[in-house]
Amino acid sequence: MVWGFSFATRRRAAPWRTTSSWPPEAPGNRTAPPFFTHRMIQPIIIAIDGTSASGKSTTSKRVARHFGYTYVDTGAMYRALAWYCLTQHIDLHNEKAVGAACRKWKTSLVNVDHQVRILVDGYYPEKEIRTSETSAAVPFVAAVGKVREWMKTLQQSCSQFGNLVMEGRDIGTTIFPDTDFKFYLDAPLAERSKRRWADGVSEDLAKRDHSDSQRATSPLMIPLGAMVINNAGMTIEQTSQLIIDEVQRRLAARKH
Repeated sequence: MVWGFSFATRRRAAPWRTTSSWPPEAPGNRTAPPFFTHRMIQPIIIAIDGTSASGKSTTSKRVARHFGYTYVDTGAMYRALAWYCLTQHIDLHNEKAVGAACRKWKTSLVNVDHQVRILVDGYYPEKEIRTSETSAAVPFVAAVGKVREWMKTLQQSCSQFGNLVMEGRDIGTTIFPDTDFKFYLDAPLAERSKRRWADGVSEDLAKRDHSDSQRATSPLMIPLGAMVINNAGMTIEQTSQLIIDEVQRRLAARKH
């Protein structure tokens, strides 16, 4: 498939979708007040959304490093909650119990080497959130409306750290819908499957695609005005450079 990009002229569901004043402090987060005040310049938010295995994480890190911005992996926040639910033996099929977990766990955000980390009771579960068990639990947690509402406030509070490159599945549609820098990465399922190592990944990716696009709260959609990049056959360097060039173009346009 020939790679390329386009711009979304209206907010729309991903191709495989069949149908269809935040609080002054993030719950459980006591690190700092919101970044925005009437006397301060709003930070630049580069929102990079997309499907699973579309290269969001690696691309986002490269873009953040290029501009000297802080990188935010919102998926790690959902993974942290999934890990917490597993450690507390919370029934993942009980949406009420999963939603209540957001009110119980104690979290904080820290910026370490230009990367935002979520701490749980002061601990950074770096390895624990990447296990196969945690990965399997994430879709259940991410589909809960109360969880996504709580995460929205937490993720918006990341603006306290200044200019950001934030990756996820609803950054440009829900978390920072007004940003001028929106990007959506995608590639065919077969192409994305090749980027994974484990057997049976094609089925898992298809299920995750369906789960992400069909959830009631903040489904995965192409944000209005986003640059849509089909990176099939592209390298990470090529994908990153497309975004870097477009961001630079838009930043230059702001000066005129």
